Amino acid sequence: MNLEEMRQEMNSINEQMGDLFVKRMKLSADIADYKKAHGLPILDRRREREILAGISSQAGPEYAAFSRILFSTLFDLSRSYQTQRMQRHSPLADRISGALASTPAIFPKEAVVACQGVEGANSQIACDKVFQFANIMYVRSFEAVFQAVEKGLCSYGVLPIENSSHGSVNSVYDLIMGDQQFSIVRSVKLHIRHCLLAKPGTKPEDIKEIFSHEQALGQCSRFLSANPGIKTTIVENTATAAKAVAESGRTDIAAIASEECAQLYNLSVLSHEIQNTDNNYTRFIVISKNMEIYPGSDKISIMFSVNNTPGSLQRLIARFSSLSLNMTKLESRPIPGTDFRYRFYVDVDASVNDPDVMSLMSDLENTIEGFAFLGAYKEI
Repeated sequence: MNLEEMRQEMNSINEQMGDLFVKRMKLSADIADYKKAHGLPILDRRREREILAGISSQAGPEYAAFSRILFSTLFDLSRSYQTQRMQRHSPLADRISGALASTPAIFPKEAVVACQGVEGANSQIACDKVFQFANIMYVRSFEAVFQAVEKGLCSYGVLPIENSSHGSVNSVYDLIMGDQQFSIVRSVKLHIRHCLLAKPGTKPEDIKEIFSHEQALGQCSRFLSANPGIKTTIVENTATAAKAVAESGRTDIAAIASEECAQLYNLSVLSHEIQNTDNNYTRFIVISKNMEIYPGSDKISIMFSVNNTPGSLQRLIARFSSLSLNMTKLESRPIPGTDFRYRFYVDVDASVNDPDVMSLMSDLENTIEGFAFLGAYKEI
């Protein structure tokens, strides 16, 4: 048999499998209707295990693993379809519909906004890119930003979430995955340029200690490696570092911060753009207490946990892939108090105005452990 003949036979098999798949899904719908009428649960793990054992035996040693993957995926698709058929609406769908109806057509130009740090912090610069007239409430920690929003002390909070060269801001992710009540309503990318700042008259060879945020120190690791004799000290953020240098009586210290901070705190720039790469961007999110979904929102953030079993995460990701949805972020963080269990944070390019996306979100809420919808928003 030549290649063309083999392909023709493969096409014939594909057509048969396609027909059988449609027949199977139609039967799943009938089963869903029966389960709904008789109050039966969708999931029956015992039956699935029995089927997988039989299929593996039928396939033989060479194809057993592949057959289990195939049929596990079929089970996931059937459960998803049955869930949609048995429960078309979910509390999440109602919340999103309510947010779409109540959110103003235009993002606010002014608001009271919580930012971690002091004047000149990158969070403040990001805030000014989102809001034309922000009344900024400065707080000491990222946790305090969440608390200010949750307590109603401000309308919004701005938080750094990841850097293009140094990765995620883990402390913020840990707070996101905690018990905070919030919704992401906007995100913004900020081009970060770091400078070495010191008091006027200070020479580079005088510097014995550098202050900055740990992310900034990581983003400038090459510069620091080239100066191994200089001590580094972590502070709350880059602007706080610049302010501390300006207010100190010492003349042998410097800060890694922005050029704006040099102007704010009357410091001299000893070295410009000392970050490892010019392609250095930090992504910030804007959070609110209640869900707000503004027109043009095309990104969704969610989090969830999955069973610690082979293929469980892959099968979940496949459900996004089946809708041609692009996952732009997949971050895992350990769940405190558990034995190596993880919660996943996901960003997806998608709109809640798409019925298929809403159906998927509702299905995940009903079937996935620890699922949380974190927001639908636009990135600027």
